[in-house]
Amino acid sequence: MATKRILFISQEITPYLSATEQSTFGKALPHVFHGNGYEARIFMPRYGTINERRNQLHEVIRLSGVNIPISDADHPLIIKVASLPPARLQAYFIDNDDYFQRLDSDVDPVGSNRPDNDERLIFYTRGTIETARKLKWDPDVIVCTGWMALLAPLYLRRLYADEPSFKKSKIVCVFDPTSFQGLLDPGFVAKLKAEGVKESDLKLLKGRDITLGALQTLALKYANAVILHAPETQPEVAEVLSSSKIKVLPWEKAKEGGPAFFEFINSIEGK
Repeated sequence: MATKRILFISQEITPYLSATEQSTFGKALPHVFHGNGYEARIFMPRYGTINERRNQLHEVIRLSGVNIPISDADHPLIIKVASLPPARLQAYFIDNDDYFQRLDSDVDPVGSNRPDNDERLIFYTRGTIETARKLKWDPDVIVCTGWMALLAPLYLRRLYADEPSFKKSKIVCVFDPTSFQGLLDPGFVAKLKAEGVKESDLKLLKGRDITLGALQTLALKYANAVILHAPETQPEVAEVLSSSKIKVLPWEKAKEGGPAFFEFINSIEGK
């Protein structure tokens, strides 16, 4: 039987960022899969707070050099790679001076208060999927963790629907209710249309503030399953899940990484 492959599109992972519940989970989950016979690859943004020398990041020239157009400007994509200890899993970093270097006004390491977070989401999503496609490494499961990964289900199921690398992939979202408290720019929907997303796929975002809950409900439309943290604090998500067939696993169960967790992963059906 062929080894299963799992791709992580993550917002934050320790030790590249300081240890929080989310960044610790972001590191632990790939190792849980690796210890159970999966091949794992990881993507995250290369925030300005990440020390390249200490973490031994180096640029992958063959994957870098693509320009991603957003709002009438081209933004160069730089790909760096490191080995996530202790199992030395490959971690790829999406880098760009415009979007991922630290600003004095940042309130946290990921810059959740930045006014251009809508464009950062687009750049990270497009950069990750384009790079994963170039690697010709077809994942069986794709896990999207944190608000920075919430566009990936939409892109994978719509803009990359015909891409052979992702056609059979099952998408699992990990929802944290505290990771993003602001609003995205009102022009976000127009920028997604410019990306090629159809208006019919953006109905959930039209005429409303683009909050974390709005992004999560959009992701649920295209995901196969969700790992849910504190559902009582995520009413929009809970409402969608109450009338859907999306499989749900509580955060605490996922953290255990035991047989019940892998039974959950293996039971997910494709859309």
